[in-house]
Amino acid sequence: MKRGRQSNRAIFGPLVLIALASLSGLVIALTGDGARDATAWLGLAVPVAAAAWAAWARPS
Repeated sequence: MKRGRQSNRAIFGPLVLIALASLSGLVIALTGDGARDATAWLGLAVPVAAAAWAAWARPS
């Protein structure tokens, strides 16, 4: 399947969002306790969920 040319924003945009979610999860985990721990878990779950989705959605 051929795809047309994509912009840099289309290619790197989702990667930047995943990186920002991961970074914010790490910072929140290091600086807070209690409810911030749940927020940190959500931020750190984003890259795991993205990898699982990419593995599941990959065509054979």
